[in-house]
Amino acid sequence: MQALEISYSKLPEAFYTPIAPTPVKAPRLVIFNHALATSLGLSLPETNLDDLAQFFSGNALPEGSTPIAQAYAGHQFGHFTMLGDGRAHLLGEKVTPDGQRYDIQLKGSGPTPYSRRGDGRAALAPMLREYLISEAMHALGIPTTRSLAVVTTGETVIRDTVRHGAILTRVAASHIRVGTFEYAAAREDTEGLKALADYGITRHYPELSTQDAPYLAFLNAVIERQAKLVASWMHVGFIHGVMNTDNMTISGETIDYGPCAFMDRFAMDTVFSSIDRNGRYAFGNQASIAQWNLACFAKTLLPLLDEDISRATDLADVAIEGYSTVFNDAWISGMRRKLGLFGEEADDLPLMQSLLEWMQKTDADYTITFRDLITKTLPIGETYQSQTFRDWHTRWQARLGRNAKPLKSSFCLMRANNPVIIPRNQYVEDALTAAEQGNLTLFHALLKAVQHPFDETETNTGFRKAPPHSNPNFQTFCGT
Repeated sequence: MQALEISYSKLPEAFYTPIAPTPVKAPRLVIFNHALATSLGLSLPETNLDDLAQFFSGNALPEGSTPIAQAYAGHQFGHFTMLGDGRAHLLGEKVTPDGQRYDIQLKGSGPTPYSRRGDGRAALAPMLREYLISEAMHALGIPTTRSLAVVTTGETVIRDTVRHGAILTRVAASHIRVGTFEYAAAREDTEGLKALADYGITRHYPELSTQDAPYLAFLNAVIERQAKLVASWMHVGFIHGVMNTDNMTISGETIDYGPCAFMDRFAMDTVFSSIDRNGRYAFGNQASIAQWNLACFAKTLLPLLDEDISRATDLADVAIEGYSTVFNDAWISGMRRKLGLFGEEADDLPLMQSLLEWMQKTDADYTITFRDLITKTLPIGETYQSQTFRDWHTRWQARLGRNAKPLKSSFCLMRANNPVIIPRNQYVEDALTAAEQGNLTLFHALLKAVQHPFDETETNTGFRKAPPHSNPNFQTFCGT
């Protein structure tokens, strides 16, 4: 691998620790994202799997690389704590042929000063899970970190049982989190905070650097990206599962796919994460939690917003209050696309809410329902025969009739915004269980399907259906 840059190390040393990955016994390449590597402009020995395994395990480093572990803090389930990369190493940054800068990071690559007595390692199934879900999110058009490779280490890790060790190579616009700013604020390091904010602006929002109030503009820009990101989660039934402030990036990318899942049956209170016992991060809470997290971000920026702390607080409050408008506009716009609606009418929101209320009462499948609507007549199926749904369908048809574009255009819009395939929990678990036993056939089939989520083909028919025996008590785990 060619040399990587590492502009992050120009920040004050308190933000990171130089540390190399811990070598592993016998790395073996499990999966490699050729398309992503090409888009990044990475020059890799693709024909030599052993060399690739050495690179993606951290046993061999890029020329001149000085890996680092990043320091950050975070509110985890509402409680503040100092954190950091406890099992990750940033190898450096790759500048793509079109001038974009991306972090190349190993996850599960050994202990760091931030490991807090952890082993710094990861198991195969959670790393394959992140690979699969992040690639699904990318295909759905949702901003996300990407997965470049997974290797097994030839070693075991102890979790709930003995597991195969593995390392994921993750690609991100950056790994700067709300928690990174909380870390600087907790240290009462105003100069470090300013350096971090300047770096964040330069890297992600360079157009803001010449504004009269660049830090306020920065706050508003992060709020806008995060509001739109969470709205896009809601459109496809995605539940992050662990929306701590250390899992919210300032770039607006989805990060950390531990206890995440996609919802089958629609319910606003859906929770899959085994550690979210009180439903803090339930599906219907994600928008408000994102605003709470952003309020934490705004608080860190107060010293940069105005010398007068009272004035700074007022500015931050106004910015945070604006979150709701951005989120609501993004959510409603996305729901109009899902329902094939052009233009805006005052009754659009009640129309959307009525459909979701019907879904909730009938345990309707979120993904399948929207696809079933793409028909000129009443959808086929017993669940659509109730008078409540028929009345809603009549209202919706009337609204479609008032569109400025023909019904054909509405259906095209719906097909482009309603996936036929999501990574359904049972299919994901089946694929990961088989992979742990050395059989990746199902994993590759599911990966191929979720990489083309809007296509109906003969080969992906099975993955388009709801699993015949869905577990109503299904849980996901963080994998640490």
